[in-house]
Amino acid sequence: MPQKDAIEVSRFDDWAGGMATSRQNFFIKLGRVETRWLAERLHAHPIDRPIYIAGMARSGSTILLETLEHHAQTASHRYRDYPFALAPVTWNAFLDKAATHPVEPVERAHRDRIKITPESPEAIEEMVWAAFFPNAHDPGTDNTLDATHRHPEFETFYRDHIRKILLLRGGTRYLAKGNYNVLRLQYLQKLFPEALFVIPIRDPIEQVASLMKQHRLFVTAQRHNPAVLRYLQRLGHYEFGLDRRAVNVGNPATVEKIQQCWLAGEEARGLAASWASLYGYVADLIGSDTRLSRQTFITHYDELCRNPIAVLSRLFWHCQLDITQEQLSAHASRISKPTYYTPNLSSTERSAIREETQDVYRRLLAHSLT
Repeated sequence: MPQKDAIEVSRFDDWAGGMATSRQNFFIKLGRVETRWLAERLHAHPIDRPIYIAGMARSGSTILLETLEHHAQTASHRYRDYPFALAPVTWNAFLDKAATHPVEPVERAHRDRIKITPESPEAIEEMVWAAFFPNAHDPGTDNTLDATHRHPEFETFYRDHIRKILLLRGGTRYLAKGNYNVLRLQYLQKLFPEALFVIPIRDPIEQVASLMKQHRLFVTAQRHNPAVLRYLQRLGHYEFGLDRRAVNVGNPATVEKIQQCWLAGEEARGLAASWASLYGYVADLIGSDTRLSRQTFITHYDELCRNPIAVLSRLFWHCQLDITQEQLSAHASRISKPTYYTPNLSSTERSAIREETQDVYRRLLAHSLT
C-alpha cells in the first residue's frame, strides 16, 4: 500500500509480501476455499466482456485505468489487494475490520503527478499469473501465450478470481491493467471470446525518455532500500530497477541485443529495441488476426493529451460503456501533457530510437487511425 513517501515500503508490507510469496501454495489453496465458500454468490457474477489495458510501461496506461475504473459498471484490483491477492475476499474482509481512518492521497513512486490511496486501481493481477506461470518473466524463455496454450488449473482459478473482484467491487465488467497481458492477447481471447483490449502507445522518444527516468529513479530507491526491489518483484513488475528484465516474444536474438545494449550503457537503444520488439509483436498479431484486431483499440498518449474528449469518447465506445457528455468532460479535464520533465536525450540517442522503432511505430499509427 502507498505510504507517505510512496517510494518507501513499510515493514509490514515487506514482511507480508514475503509471506505471500514464500507460502504461495497455501494462498492458492485459501483462494480455492474462498471459491467453495462463495460458490453461490460468485455464480451470480458472470464474466461479461472483460476489459484489458496492456502495453509497455510509461504509455499512459494508468490514466486509462483510472478513467475506466470510475465507471459504475467496472471493477478492478486496487492497491489494497496487495499482498494477498490470491485470496482477495479474505484479505479485504480483514482490511475492512482493521481500517481506522481515511488515508490522504500521495504521489506514487513514479513521481508523475498521479496521486494514490489504498483504494486506487492498480495492476495487481500479475501476481495471479506469476503464481501459475513461474517462467512468465524469464527472458530466457518465450513469454508469450497464444490460443493453443492450455492450463486448466490456472484457468479455473483465474475465472473464479475475476468473479471475486466483481463481487468485492460491486461491478459487472472486469477491468484489468497489466503490461504483460499484451503477451497473452490470444490466450485471453480464447478464455473470454468477447474480451476487449486497449493497447496504449506513445511517441517512442518520449516513452524511452520516461522509461530511462523511471529506471534511474527505481535503481536509486532500491539501492537505498532493498525492500523496494522486493516489492516490485513480488508484484511481478520488471520494467525498471535493479531486476529489470527484457521481454521475450519468441526472439532470443533480440533479447540478447537488448541485454547487450544495457550492459554497454546504451540505454536508449536497448529500450527502443525492447519497444520495437514488444509492439512489433502486437502489430503482427492484429495484422494477422481480424477478430483480435476488431477487439483491440490502440490509444496514442500524445493524442490523448492533445484531444482528450475525442480519444476518451472512442475509448468508452470501444469498451461498450455508456458515458454522458458531462462525465466525458470531467475525465478530459484531468488529462494534460506532462510538464514535470523534458526528455534529456542526445542527438545520437534520438537517432538510435528512431532507427529501432520507426517501422513498428508507423504500423501502429496506421492501425490506431482505422
